[in-house]
Amino acid sequence: MLKTSLRNRLLAAAFFALLFVSMPLPARAASKEIIELQTQVQQLLDNVQRIQSTLDTRFGVLQNLAQQTADNATQMNAAVNALQKQIAAQNEAANSKLDTASGQVQSLNDSVDELKSRFNKLEKSIQDMQTQLQNIQTPPPPQAASPAANNAAPNEGSPAAAPQSSSQTPPLAETFQAGVRDLNAAKFDVAAGEFQDVIHFYPLDDLAGSAQYYLGEIAYRQNKPAEAVKAYTAMLESFPGSPKAPAAQLHKGLALLQMNRKDAGIHELRLLIQRHPATPEAAQARVKLNGMGVKPSAAR
Repeated sequence: MLKTSLRNRLLAAAFFALLFVSMPLPARAASKEIIELQTQVQQLLDNVQRIQSTLDTRFGVLQNLAQQTADNATQMNAAVNALQKQIAAQNEAANSKLDTASGQVQSLNDSVDELKSRFNKLEKSIQDMQTQLQNIQTPPPPQAASPAANNAAPNEGSPAAAPQSSSQTPPLAETFQAGVRDLNAAKFDVAAGEFQDVIHFYPLDDLAGSAQYYLGEIAYRQNKPAEAVKAYTAMLESFPGSPKAPAAQLHKGLALLQMNRKDAGIHELRLLIQRHPATPEAAQARVKLNGMGVKPSAAR
């Protein structure tokens, strides 16, 4: 646009100069002056042509530079896009390797937890066997017989001792089911005693793990998050393969959050998602973390 405007101005000046030359002059004007004026007009036209040629050359150079700049920008954008794709591919490959390694480490941790649980059960069994052996080798001290016992027949003592021994060890299934019923009826103290009996008398049975979980549930429902975390932790350490493990880890994480231990609670929920990704408890953990604005998986 600048080029066209300047060209129009120069052409207009040349036109008016020619018009002035072509106008009739007075008879008294000297022919010499007319020749000089025509010479000046011709020089002006020559200057206009040179300026126009210079402008054309310079505009051509500018257009060439602009085209080169555009080409360079296009090439740079293509190079940046290619570099971004390469970096994204490398990050994806690295994340895949990290996920695989994380899964292997987690599987190893689960195996270690299972071995620890089996070792603890074996150690408890050995201790119980040692205690029973000591009781067999060391008979109880004789007790003074009451007059009624002296008058009793010899075969009357055994039936009396059997009910007393059986009353000291409650039946496993009945005691556990009673605890569940009392828990559902909000009889928390009674249910806690029944679950503690299961753990005490049957520490190696799988129901002991469920009883430990329900002790955590009782504390959780009574708004005692610290006691709940302690019970859930004991259950997860002693019975990591229990069907109640996902629920125990979920409620442990929620209890920690309730105690304002945010980092520990987030860690437990993420650990639940890693160990039991397809469970309903893992889905609840994802919803909880997303609601807190936290990624379900730890940052790489």
